[in-house]
Amino acid sequence: MSDGEASLRARVIAISQALDAAGLVPNKSGNVSCRSARGFLITPSGIPYRDLTPGHLAELAVDGEPATAGPRPSSEWRMHAAIYAVRPDAAAIVHTHSPRATALASAGRGIPPFHYMIALAGGDVRCTGYATFGTAELAETAVRGLEGRRAVLLGNHGVIALGGSLDEAHAVALEVENLAGEYLAMLSAGLEPRLLDDEELARVIGKFADYGRLKR
Repeated sequence: MSDGEASLRARVIAISQALDAAGLVPNKSGNVSCRSARGFLITPSGIPYRDLTPGHLAELAVDGEPATAGPRPSSEWRMHAAIYAVRPDAAAIVHTHSPRATALASAGRGIPPFHYMIALAGGDVRCTGYATFGTAELAETAVRGLEGRRAVLLGNHGVIALGGSLDEAHAVALEVENLAGEYLAMLSAGLEPRLLDDEELARVIGKFADYGRLKR
């Protein structure tokens, strides 16, 4: 294993364990992946995040074929493969079942652009219809929901977040959960948020790019 691959594997594990510590991937749910020399690395199926070692990560080609012999990949490998196939800007993917965002996803409600930090997601966070986990149907649903965006709520399921690096995908996933909590707080108080208009949203997205936070 090269130094570069070892570093990537260590970072996937670090992000996975940070998500676990934050309560965003309860009961071994969710998964993390990043592009690799032969395709992409992804967390395995059924192993608690706290117990992950570099050898536990599976490596797949973008078409889903195993790039190397190794552990069984996450059941959501099809979703990751489908996203990488059509999104050259995605170097990493974080999938969570974060509680607040998943609550909205289970109500079929996306997150509107009420706060400028939604620029990290590229705009409003859509909510897709439901599809069974681990299926090609879910993979296709996720790809459609992510068009022009870096995050999407999967109906009755959870969150997908993309980034130009593992750290960026992690940051997007964290911010989606934060925004979901703020939105739920407004809804529970009987309030409707005041939304940013398209012009302001485009301006904020542009400013984030200038700061380098979304640069490719």
